[in-house]
Amino acid sequence: MEFNLIATCAAGIEALVGKELRDLGYNVQVENGRARFKGSEEDIIKTNLWLRTADKIKIVIDEFDAVTFDELFEQTTAIAWDKMLPMDAAFPVEGRSKNSKLHSVPDSQAIVKKAIVNELSTAYHRHTRLPETGAEFPLEVAISKDHVMITLNTTGASLFKRGYRVEKGEAPLKENMAAALVMLTNWYPDVPFLDPFCGSGTIPIEAALIGRNIAPGFNRDFICEKWPWIDANMVQRVRDEADAQADYDTELDISASDIDGNMIDISKRNAEEVGLLDDIHFKQLAVADFKTDKVNGVVVGNPPYGQRMSDAQRAHELYRQMGKAFKPLTSWSKYFLTSDLEFEKYYGQKATKRRKLYNGSIRTDYFQFWGKKVRDLSSLSSFKQK
Repeated sequence: MEFNLIATCAAGIEALVGKELRDLGYNVQVENGRARFKGSEEDIIKTNLWLRTADKIKIVIDEFDAVTFDELFEQTTAIAWDKMLPMDAAFPVEGRSKNSKLHSVPDSQAIVKKAIVNELSTAYHRHTRLPETGAEFPLEVAISKDHVMITLNTTGASLFKRGYRVEKGEAPLKENMAAALVMLTNWYPDVPFLDPFCGSGTIPIEAALIGRNIAPGFNRDFICEKWPWIDANMVQRVRDEADAQADYDTELDISASDIDGNMIDISKRNAEEVGLLDDIHFKQLAVADFKTDKVNGVVVGNPPYGQRMSDAQRAHELYRQMGKAFKPLTSWSKYFLTSDLEFEKYYGQKATKRRKLYNGSIRTDYFQFWGKKVRDLSSLSSFKQK
């Protein structure tokens, strides 16, 4: 069976999700906050397993316009819900509404729920209440400018929950955002990679997953795997195929440091959980003390933002230290995510490019400083950092 599917994502990385889907072989239409594509049950498992930057994979059950609750009820009742939901399905309905006449989200949820109950009761010849004791089928009714989209979440908890983060710091970066930061760089697994503010290790771990071509969803389950019409043998086959594509032979040069030794310990535990501890060199180190002889590397960092007044001065001083530490690395490209839009002023250099991203609800910029790659490695010594 072919489904209309969407991969939802954070604002600013829609194009990246679209590219991931195209690389997997799908025809894609990118929209605000999502990418549309078509696929089968196998494609649902495959995209949940492989997409690094998306939030959820959802089936678009139906779309229609509605400006009254009667229209919403009738259009929802017209859907053949018994083709999707078994008699004992648990089907919670979430909702949201924006710029629409049907602005009451609780009422819209209740109407959709009632319509589904009516259709299922008729289809299954039930004269009593539906049990809802079986597998969960999370539904959402989203209304925007009077256009209704009813979707079914195949993922469950967001794809950023990879399953490897056993501990985290104060302001952890979501795993799919960390993957996006890596994928927006010019890094390839054959060159050095550094995260100088590794915190709980999310960025270097995501880099290692990319470098090893390990499917980011390998360590977790998806809610659709419990649905009766998702074949368990097919799921295992897709997972086995993904595992066979992993590259455990390429030598990676990934380093991660943090001034806080406790965070280094947490990073190591997280990397060990995902089986990548040997692929990442962790070290307690202040940015001001960083030095390297390596060339053609990539730095990806998510430094403290200093959003509170009391922290701003410390953050600005850190940005100055970053500028001094990384300025000699002329062959390296550096990428930093921060909500401080004056970052360049304190870093001491104008970015080659800036990209607006949202770290959760926080508006940030991804400041990119592109290096001049050393082509003639015979002259390597002249580029060594002192």
